[in-house]
Amino acid sequence: MASGKTSKTPHKTDVLLAVGTRKGLFIGRRRRGDWELSGPHFAAQAVYSIGIDTRRPTPRVLAGADSTHWGPSVFHSDDLGETWREPLRPPVKYPPDTQTSLERVWQLHPAGPAAPDVVYAGTEPGGLFRSADGGETFELVRPLWDHPSRERWEPGGGGLAVHTVITDPRDADAVTVAVSAAGVFRTKDGGRSWAPSNSGVKAVFLPDPAPEFGQCVHKIAQDPVNRDRLYLQNHWGVYRSDDAGAKWTDIGGGLPSDFGFATAAHPRRADVAYVFPITADIDRVPAEHRCRVYRTEDAGASWQALSDGLPQEDHYGTVLRDALCVDDTDPAGVYFGNRNGEVFASADDGDSWQQLASHLPDVLCVRAAAVG
Repeated sequence: MASGKTSKTPHKTDVLLAVGTRKGLFIGRRRRGDWELSGPHFAAQAVYSIGIDTRRPTPRVLAGADSTHWGPSVFHSDDLGETWREPLRPPVKYPPDTQTSLERVWQLHPAGPAAPDVVYAGTEPGGLFRSADGGETFELVRPLWDHPSRERWEPGGGGLAVHTVITDPRDADAVTVAVSAAGVFRTKDGGRSWAPSNSGVKAVFLPDPAPEFGQCVHKIAQDPVNRDRLYLQNHWGVYRSDDAGAKWTDIGGGLPSDFGFATAAHPRRADVAYVFPITADIDRVPAEHRCRVYRTEDAGASWQALSDGLPQEDHYGTVLRDALCVDDTDPAGVYFGNRNGEVFASADDGDSWQQLASHLPDVLCVRAAAVG
């Protein structure tokens, strides 16, 4: 990782940046504007999911690592990635009666302040697990696993996975998940019941392009001010919901392509969200071969290309669904990594960028948070 400073006044806030790759986890620290890198942690293991739990006095970092020899597990660090601990028993394990086993942990999501110590894990094959002890042990959320539509869920290109979890900070019982490729499901009663929530989201690859479920949703992000507003990147289509996912409206006009994997919302500003357009499902490279993050500041009515400091010619680095994120500093830091092994960061809401790393293994996920 290159050390350097942005062109503007350096942030005084320390930031932790966790980059999960196909061959280990890399930890970046920004101190007074300068970046340093350590790693890889979990060498030769694919790290598909990272969670940074900032509800504790010292943030807890959670990592879903996948060993080709030992299989997948969830590790945690209480010293910002210096050391790691794995529980003695497998933290995420399917009950015997499900007649299945854990393939991968796709998502680690610390819930909001209304649910202290609650952490959700989204897994392949299409399961949601809940922890009440900060991510050390998890239990399967059975009502979603036993949903009557499950037998008709189909795997996406990466498998049948719960890859997104959204919790409502106003209500610990309100949880939204995205399943590839079954679509959006919501609970309002703490997981006791679930309903599909895909009205308006198209499934262009199905005979019925507007089914109740079966959409290949790639990622969802929640607005920080209007918590009922959600942004969704679909397998073709960028959407917004203003009613917590009950209905969705297409907001992809103005983008060079409405295919992509990642989306993120600004941590404080209403109506601000980010996407990274990809050419097509059959040509998974940046739209027009240009490395650009697109930002909306009016909830999708218009989009602005953000490219200052990013490579612009013949660029082929695809950004995966969890490889674009924001931190909680002011102005916000925005980060993404790609399948070229490059990592880029912005310290000014996305207006300008610097390259932090190159030649890393395939970047699978990126998470960042202020830590001091």
